[in-house]
Amino acid sequence: MQNKIKALAAQNHPAVVALRRHFRAHPELGGREFATQAKIVETLSALGLAPVPVAGTGVIADIKGAAGGKTVALRADIDALPLTDECGQPYASTVDGVCHACGHDGHTAALLGVAMALAALRDGISGTVRLIFQPSEEILPGGSLGMIEGGALAGVDCIIGAHLWPTAPLGKLHISRGRLMASADAFRIAVHGKGGHGSMPHRAVNPILIGTEIVAAVNAIVGCNIDPLEPVVLSVGSFQSGEAENIIPDKASIKGTLRCFDGQLRYTVLDRIETICRHIGAANDAEVTVEKVIGYPPLINHPAVAERVIAAGREALGADGVEEIPPALASEDFAHYLAKVPGAFMFIGAAASGRETYPLHHPRFDFDERALTVAVETLAGAALGLLRP
Repeated sequence: MQNKIKALAAQNHPAVVALRRHFRAHPELGGREFATQAKIVETLSALGLAPVPVAGTGVIADIKGAAGGKTVALRADIDALPLTDECGQPYASTVDGVCHACGHDGHTAALLGVAMALAALRDGISGTVRLIFQPSEEILPGGSLGMIEGGALAGVDCIIGAHLWPTAPLGKLHISRGRLMASADAFRIAVHGKGGHGSMPHRAVNPILIGTEIVAAVNAIVGCNIDPLEPVVLSVGSFQSGEAENIIPDKASIKGTLRCFDGQLRYTVLDRIETICRHIGAANDAEVTVEKVIGYPPLINHPAVAERVIAAGREALGADGVEEIPPALASEDFAHYLAKVPGAFMFIGAAASGRETYPLHHPRFDFDERALTVAVETLAGAALGLLRP
């Protein structure tokens, strides 16, 4: 069966590339992927499938084999980023300020490529492969929650997802049998002081000074309150206050992100941030409020599913084509699916050959389109492998 998948993936490669370039040229932000949804529905319908719109702009479609059996789900995210496209290619975004700089155009096209291959092979399949095209991955708390509420996991035995990875070599699959990606939460701190003249600071309550004290104390949590063997990243990404050099403002805004792998520790750290802010505010006669934004849980692969994916990857890419990697502190809302059913997530090498490689979320991000065929072969092979007893 893998040889048939390989042949179909190669045969359909031009069509998959054309789809990818279409999505890159016509990106849509999370929750607004209406044209993307229509293109997905059109493509799946042409294959004889019955796609169903879900969660506003998402799509679900089942490929049912000739015989009954388990149901394995494959998921692709479809949303773009609020970023200007600077890739310089003919297929660059035609939408101002919106860009597929995270490879979701490739994920969507690759899953459609899987649909092309498995629809042609459905008479030899025992069980069902569910295709999940999910919106709003880039927006906390993630579009996967809406897809789950809409029934995406109903009857599903396990689920697989993948991300094209620009720093991994083409033809390589990176995966872990356990921890793979961190949780992603955010905190927003508002400091309400008392404004005044810069020459009379004693008559004001300076939110900038209070804010700097908070930033220093919050950053000390990781070094002072967390087991040094437990990976945690806490980053302040925004501090805004004041506009003039001789005016003490009356408020400051601080925003940051928290990443870790322990499902309970994330809440402990957020509670600690709130406690620190409350006490620093009280000590300085200021009101300090904290908004905790709970995002994605840690992404922990299920060992048995990961083992099947590794086997499929080696069958498709060769014994040296799969590499087990340490966890990364990036995040993915695919973790919400894994909280409901067993599954595994992987990174598929897509380093752009012959030109400089740019990271995810960079305006010049692009990937080697040969990785689309690798993704089709690996995802389709893993799905069929998981359907086998």
